[in-house]
Amino acid sequence: MINQVKLKESVEKYKEAFEERWPDEKYKWEAIQCFQDHWDVNAVDFQEMFTAATEKTANLLASMNNFPRGMMQVYAKQEPEAVREMFIDLFDETKSVVDRILRFQSRAQDICDRVTPGKQHYQRPMAITVYLWLKYPSKYDIFKYSVCKSTSQYLENTFMPKRGDVSVNIKGNMELIDEILTEVKQDEELLNMYQEKLDDMCFSDESYRTLAFDISFYIANYLNDVKKKNENWIATEYNSGISKEQWVNLLNDEEVFTEEALEIVTRMKDYGGVASCLQLSTKYGETVGFYNMGSTMLAKRIYNKTNCELRIEDGKEEYWSILYTGRLADKEEEGAFIWKLRKELSEALDEVDLSEVALYANETKLDYEKQLEPYTKEDFLSEVFMTDEDYDTLKNVLLKKQNIILQGAPGVGKTFAAKRLAYSVMGCKDEERIEFVQFHQNYSYEDFIMGYKPNGDGFELRNGIFYKFCMKASENPEKKYFFIIDEINRGNMSKIFGELLMLIEKDYRGTKAVLAYNGQPFSVPKNLYIIGMMNTADRSLAMIDYALRRRFSFFTMRPGFESDGFREYLATLNDDTLYALIDVVIALNKAISEDSSLGAGFCIGHSYFCGQKVSDEEDLVGWMSSVVDYDVVPMLEEYWFDEPDKIRLWKNRLNGVFNN
Repeated sequence: MINQVKLKESVEKYKEAFEERWPDEKYKWEAIQCFQDHWDVNAVDFQEMFTAATEKTANLLASMNNFPRGMMQVYAKQEPEAVREMFIDLFDETKSVVDRILRFQSRAQDICDRVTPGKQHYQRPMAITVYLWLKYPSKYDIFKYSVCKSTSQYLENTFMPKRGDVSVNIKGNMELIDEILTEVKQDEELLNMYQEKLDDMCFSDESYRTLAFDISFYIANYLNDVKKKNENWIATEYNSGISKEQWVNLLNDEEVFTEEALEIVTRMKDYGGVASCLQLSTKYGETVGFYNMGSTMLAKRIYNKTNCELRIEDGKEEYWSILYTGRLADKEEEGAFIWKLRKELSEALDEVDLSEVALYANETKLDYEKQLEPYTKEDFLSEVFMTDEDYDTLKNVLLKKQNIILQGAPGVGKTFAAKRLAYSVMGCKDEERIEFVQFHQNYSYEDFIMGYKPNGDGFELRNGIFYKFCMKASENPEKKYFFIIDEINRGNMSKIFGELLMLIEKDYRGTKAVLAYNGQPFSVPKNLYIIGMMNTADRSLAMIDYALRRRFSFFTMRPGFESDGFREYLATLNDDTLYALIDVVIALNKAISEDSSLGAGFCIGHSYFCGQKVSDEEDLVGWMSSVVDYDVVPMLEEYWFDEPDKIRLWKNRLNGVFNN
């Protein structure tokens, strides 16, 4: 049971926000329609069908730390019949829904262990209920723990979800939506508003169940959140009595708003009007004290100038209240206390010319950032021949784990992709936030972290490349930094990282350890990401060290001959011989993959055939012939050193392209 009065109030507020919210929430109805149009459990290509059916699910099945759709696409490609069977069972309405959800999770784990061992399958109750909702939108609802809990709290529901209890949670969530739905069906105004917005792209949900869920989502993510924050703000009841017009006059008074004071309020405004001193210090420069004491001194000048009413709390004069309201920072927020610009001051700042105020303490930093060349996902895909889905998966894994290894056959572009992956996450080509190193068997802790090096007649303690880069990243915590390690499996990780091996794990970022050489505490900053590369076809290397494997996620890069980007590249050259050669290499890779002594990790990468500019046909043939004779064939001679007939077969097929 829920508080019906609060529900009615919530529906009224939802209607007020409906016009503004609809463009962002319409995708839910489009997702259902898309699924209904494309779903065919008997499709010949199950993976292709699944991809098309879930195309419009957006963040419901893919977000920064959760990507069930991407993993299901991988499984559907590798084991389509097993995945088909999972969905047949999930959509079988003759069986208990809880049992179906639990079986779906169990089967996903089985496939995960076979296809992507060591990784997550992400088929959690929310994702599974999304599948059910897409198939039967008039019967099922999306279950998201945080949404169900927040809505229940706000509506004073007698039911509260329990983590891990699928049976109780699914039943309780459905009953919660049922109660909201009853209210929805009685509100003719809301139903008319909703019906007017539906178009041919949207599923016409005559049950209105998805509309009821959207109201639950609105309550959880707006009403409940606003209620909590409003209760936490301090000094909301206090009013200095200074109007917007008076603030405008004060802002133009150089005795009150000094250069430093203008910098403080301008940066607060630029940050969104809500920030801690630490957040301002981190983004714009200067010390925390600059903002803290500067605000207090500014408020005192305003008090002396206007003789406004002053807030006194427990006998203490709270000068900052003239400028801001405030609240304690949440545990996820930087700093201890959050300030919020008062409404009249914020409006006055909109009417004052602040163009000459230094937004950053170091303007050269701002100028440098303005000069950086933007770099997007589209830029990445145009240079690194990878599918859109693989890029999304790669980026999400990196952001989640913070340590990733790009593994793959020779020539798949691991090193080339690593730096561009960093660019795409940063959104620009900022070389200052990238460091590159290559491991080898003699690489040591002294090279990497810290050690004594010869200096004249003696030795001096010098910081290594990783230590210096960590210190650099820690000075700019709001920006992401990327440390790239080539041939990462050639080094002895335990030897190179020493006591920091544990600290590179995401859960231990920011945790301090005492360094062996200088005895000083040190930590790996939270904004540092490590990208390693390793060649899966290098037989000289032993199995990957467990210390390395458990601290990194592994992403396999495959030849991108059939990617859109590579096809576009071929089109720029438009050479029939090159097209024919690529077809032979694709067939060669199939043979390599199916060879029990080799496998996909030994395939020929696409990068051997990249980088060529448009020129005359003779130059292209010479270049292609050189790649075959001096890159591809020597590799085959190494792979099949004991099978000369197989080498001869493929050498003839490759060279036969030029004879034609």
